[in-house]
Amino acid sequence: MESINLPKQPNILISYLRVGKLLYYSLALFIIESIVFWHFFKESLKQDNRWVQGILLVCFLFSFVHIFLVVMDGWSRFQNYRRAKDQFYEYGFQNRIAANYIGSKCQRAAALVAASELGIEQKVAAYYEKRGVKWHHFVPYFMVKDPLFLFKKAFWSRTFLEKKYTPRFDYKKLQLELTS
Repeated sequence: MESINLPKQPNILISYLRVGKLLYYSLALFIIESIVFWHFFKESLKQDNRWVQGILLVCFLFSFVHIFLVVMDGWSRFQNYRRAKDQFYEYGFQNRIAANYIGSKCQRAAALVAASELGIEQKVAAYYEKRGVKWHHFVPYFMVKDPLFLFKKAFWSRTFLEKKYTPRFDYKKLQLELTS
């Protein structure tokens, strides 16, 4: 195991927000979309155009359901962050650990936030760059490889239903001990 000089650890809420930064931007957009589409749908009920009402209802439902999907995805990415942080702390940077989180932009963000809080972000970022990951790779790789991903149990459990991970280390306490 390589030695990690533990930087100052942020509040867990800050880490949670950093991990899901992109998700929470989209969450705000889905909330705004839901409000707007609901307003237009209610207004459309005053007229007698079922097609417009149907389209607006579908748009509202799409946005509204995505609010919950984004929240669940954020929770799952936070569990990835917790696991990655423990793994990087215990074993130092290793390609096989970083590879576990290469599948999507959000998983890579979770690993990068965990790595940054351990002072090894550059190593993880360099690994992803070496593997051909670009800044604009937002669509998860599995979605490109398997267009029927929606019908796979693994997609639902890994994307939205990640089990709660309890960290094995108290990083604030460790950071205080290492600086004493």
